[in-house]
Amino acid sequence: MAVDSLPRPVIVVLRALRLGDLLTAVPALRALADAFPRHPRLLAVPAALAPLARCSDTVDDVVPAEALDQPLHRRLHGAALAVNLHGRGPESHNLLLAAEPQRLLAFAHPAVPASSEGPRWTANEHEVVRWCRLLEESGIAADPSRLDVELPPGPLPHGAQGATLIHPGAASPARRWPPERFAAVARAEADSGRPVIVTGGPDEVELARDVARRARLPDGVVHAGNGGVLALGRLVAAADRVICGDTGIAHLATAVGTSSVVLFGPTSPALWGPPPQRPWHRALWAGTSGDPHGQLPDPALLAIPVQQVLEALNNLPAAPRTTSPRQPATRGATYPLRSKGSPTQRLGHTAMDDTQGRATMKDGQCESC
Repeated sequence: MAVDSLPRPVIVVLRALRLGDLLTAVPALRALADAFPRHPRLLAVPAALAPLARCSDTVDDVVPAEALDQPLHRRLHGAALAVNLHGRGPESHNLLLAAEPQRLLAFAHPAVPASSEGPRWTANEHEVVRWCRLLEESGIAADPSRLDVELPPGPLPHGAQGATLIHPGAASPARRWPPERFAAVARAEADSGRPVIVTGGPDEVELARDVARRARLPDGVVHAGNGGVLALGRLVAAADRVICGDTGIAHLATAVGTSSVVLFGPTSPALWGPPPQRPWHRALWAGTSGDPHGQLPDPALLAIPVQQVLEALNNLPAAPRTTSPRQPATRGATYPLRSKGSPTQRLGHTAMDDTQGRATMKDGQCESC
């Protein structure tokens, strides 16, 4: 049998988290695609995010993975390389190791000896930079600015093109600005002559309707709970601007190039915010941190008044459409990378030659897993 007809060694990547987590990992996924262009790359993510993961053009296939307490699908077993973009371990490390990869690329965790040569975890680090640094310190060039995702065309509801998109939901109450304030912004936008739509996930239908009612907008402006992640992404891409909290929609706006005003409460935008060198994304934050999983709106979020949001919208520049998401990694990233230090392992083409056969969620990803 000819060498070229032999199966290529497989690379498995774990990121079994939420929408924003997937999108903040896109630069790292793109770096892996550049480093191993001829090896099948399988991404383990929740099934609901699979269509968007495929659009990123960074993986060859997507395999559903919903939680860390379930074994990985048999397709993910026996990989030549398993890359943990999920968390710092130990649970996520052990889940990948149970699938018996030949090598593990992950942050070092004292409870997992197989990870001992990995880079050290840094708590106060932007989420995008964190996973690029994991690769950089393992010998793989990674550019944190490569965040853009091109969505396939699809139908749009009436009124979506050029609208102000308001997304009032977030995973926890601590990160949800009060609905009456979102409604006040929606009313002001409508009064200024802008079309407005209100979006939400499957669990946020009533919240979206409540915001629309408070803003005295018709039921037809609400697009919540149906259509899936690509339909939501197309709404964001079609909008002129997005107003939302620190949640996945903010990262969608960054990925598709739509201007945004993002309201931060318990978590600093220095950890989860849009790229600081893209002025068409504006992060508002009162400057104090809290529990991102709290059951009440965080005081820092409540410190942001409606008028400040309206002023940010009035001064928001239009986003330049379009960037190319598929350019090879370069330096000069929009997020500042920390010093690389010495690589712990070189994992470029020489290591796998092409001629050879939030646990408790913190900062959006499993800090403890």
